[in-house]
Parts: sequence; C-alpha cells; structure tokens
Amino acid sequence: MTAVILVAKPVSQMQLAPGSTVTIPDVSWSEFEAILEELGQKRRTRVAYSQGTLEIMVPLPEHEIPRDLLSDIVKILLKVKGLRYQPFGSTTFKKPGTAGVEPDACFYIQNYQRMIGRRRLEPDDPPPDLAIQSDVTSKTKLDAYRAIGVPELWVYDNGTLNIYILRDGIYLNSDISPLFEDIAIKQIIPTFVERAWQVGNLQALEEFESAIAQ
Repeated sequence: MTAVILVAKPVSQMQLAPGSTVTIPDVSWSEFEAILEELGQKRRTRVAYSQGTLEIMVPLPEHEIPRDLLSDIVKILLKVKGLRYQPFGSTTFKKPGTAGVEPDACFYIQNYQRMIGRRRLEPDDPPPDLAIQSDVTSKTKLDAYRAIGVPELWVYDNGTLNIYILRDGIYLNSDISPLFEDIAIKQIIPTFVERAWQVGNLQALEEFESAIAQ
C-alpha cells in the first residue's frame, strides 16, 4: 500500500507564469488574511476572495495596457468635469469574513478629502466611488464588489465595457455612467483602447482628450 504524504508549501513559493490563474476553494477568512500577509505588498499577483474561494492571478500585458489607459481616461474625464479625486490604485479592499478584492484601479470622488494622506485603510473607511477591472485571464468577482459596496464598477472585457451600478444591493448593467452621464462611455472607451494597441497609450490619450474637448 502506498502512503500518501501531504506537503504544505507557502503560497509565495508558487511559480506562476504571466496569464496564470489559480483558484483555491474552501479558504477561511483567517487563511485568506494569512495568505495576503505572506504574499506581501510588493508582488505582481492579484487576488480576489469571495464566498470562501480565493483566486490568484498574474496579469498579462493584454491586461495591463487597457487597465492603464482606462485609469488615465478617468482622470481626464474627472478633470473635464471639474471633479476632484484621490486615486487608490490596486489597494486591497476587504469586508471581514466575506470578501476581498484588488481592483485594477479605483477612485475616491465623493469622499476624496477624507482619503487624502491615508497610508492604510481604516475599518470604517468607505469603498471607492469607482473601481475598474480589465478582464483577460479571469473574470471579475461581482459578489465581492457587491459585498464591499463599490457603487460603480467598470469591467473591460474583450472589447466591451460593462458599467455596473449598485442599486439596493444588486449590480445593474447600465448603458451610462452616473459620474459621466453626458458622455457615451460604453461606446467611446473600447474605441480608444483599440486605438492604443495601434498607436500606443500616449497618442490614444491625446486623441481622446482632443475628442472630449470638442
């Protein structure tokens, strides 16, 4: 009879290639917190936790380029609208015992003053007003974002921008962004993401800024 020996190794020792996604079921909240601590802040992986399932993902350039472009587009739009903001990048947002997510980018707008100078999130801090995800090798965990209470979520996936608005605890797929109601976000952004692949992010942003100004 062959004996089965279980070997436990730290998650940080996992060698994941770009584009890889690992899903681990039956992870308790304390285990999730311990894994975050083990992985540390300076890492290339992204994590998402919802309903006891942990996902660890390593982004591809196909993921990073739209992410950066969307983040810069939001900054341009906020400037045009005269709205002040505080970006929080890929900060880990958590609802203890329930969910944890790391958006590709996020922004505090309504509560931006409260978050200025914040080096670490406090337990009573609000969620960001807008979060952005670029889906390539994995899909955004809407349940996690709903648990955390992010009011507006943009998910760019395969040439399509989905805008999710939180209403009464449920995400509704919307044709418009409440933040930019007078701008056809869903039509404009995919066009300029595709343009960025052709001419680079900088020129695409310059063309976007010119188009918005008109």
